[in-house]
Amino acid sequence: MSTSSACEKNAPGPPAVTGADLVERARALQPLLRAQAERGEADRAISADVVAELAGAGVFRLLTPKRFGGHETDLRTLTDVSEALGEADGSTAWTAMIISVTNWLTSLFPDKAQEEVFGADPDARVTGVAAPTGVGCRVSGGWLVSGKWSYNSGAPYATWAALGALLQDEAGAAAEQAMLLIPASDLTIEDTWRTAGMKGTASNTLIGRDVFVPEHRMLSVRAASQGSYPRSFREDEPLYSSVFGSMLLLCLAGPLLGLGKAAFETVKNAATEKPLSFTVHGRQADSVGVQIQMADAALHLQTARLHVYQAVDRVDQESGAMDFATRTQIRAQAGYAAQQVLVAINTLLNVHGAGAFAESNPLQRIWRDANTAARHAGLVPAVGFEAYGKTLLGVEEPVSLMV
Repeated sequence: MSTSSACEKNAPGPPAVTGADLVERARALQPLLRAQAERGEADRAISADVVAELAGAGVFRLLTPKRFGGHETDLRTLTDVSEALGEADGSTAWTAMIISVTNWLTSLFPDKAQEEVFGADPDARVTGVAAPTGVGCRVSGGWLVSGKWSYNSGAPYATWAALGALLQDEAGAAAEQAMLLIPASDLTIEDTWRTAGMKGTASNTLIGRDVFVPEHRMLSVRAASQGSYPRSFREDEPLYSSVFGSMLLLCLAGPLLGLGKAAFETVKNAATEKPLSFTVHGRQADSVGVQIQMADAALHLQTARLHVYQAVDRVDQESGAMDFATRTQIRAQAGYAAQQVLVAINTLLNVHGAGAFAESNPLQRIWRDANTAARHAGLVPAVGFEAYGKTLLGVEEPVSLMV
């Protein structure tokens, strides 16, 4: 009996889950996600079954601290996973990515807030809206907050929300732009997400009326943009020293890379059998024009991936030591990469023809999802280009806190 107990104590624990393991889990979900994609569009929310499978695969724990049972991986793994999910369904990839990265954001808050969110639930699902469309006034111990927060992806499945607000001083003037952690149970959902693309993300509007937010559930956006986070510093948790803006912008690219790859594979496979109408070619693949366009699309997608992963690896490697000029470059790269994906998808739909827009053809959903996702405020190319161009020319005029 005592020998058995001693052996049990010395037995190795389960092997650590690696980033590669998590990516393989995401790929294993692809058949389910493809089968559920139409249902997600019709319901304007990914199904509860899909959410459960994402949780079971550890997707929501990707960037959650290990001390709370999370995987605490890195931006590279999040990008790989969301790209793999995006190959099957853009809405699922987007929802999973938003929750994962907002869980990372939550891990920047004071330790007490982290404990409240993850302490009893390592699979906590935090959604977020960074735009400061709420207003908070100071009361004893915190703030009383009201607001409406639109485009909250994954709203029906959130357990918490991180929401932007302007905090007022005693005179009623906006004194601080902040992110506030609020339990989902303190908010109501207004069904406003009726869009052409990314329909399944359920990016509805959250509404709060005089919600009390204690002091420890506030994160200053200005301080965070300068690398100052209110959490306790831990040398063994470098993930939570990563650059605020770069993490929250680059994560948006993963689903788009997956959508681009899905479009390419769909058109490539069809080209081996689909005729090129009104020509001598019995297969699109035999046309030099098609061959040239496929090569062009492939190179645009490769350009996008090169920019995204070069930037992602830099964020992971340099952690919080990244200078402002590099951060503006990364913002520009994110928007530029998104545009390369759109160029590639448009070319691929030109190759495939009008049949791409049949409701039964996944290409039309890919096209709508990609064009919707690429218009996220964090991927607007002109803003990123302006921020980067200013640093190239030595113009010291900040464009945005989100760099």
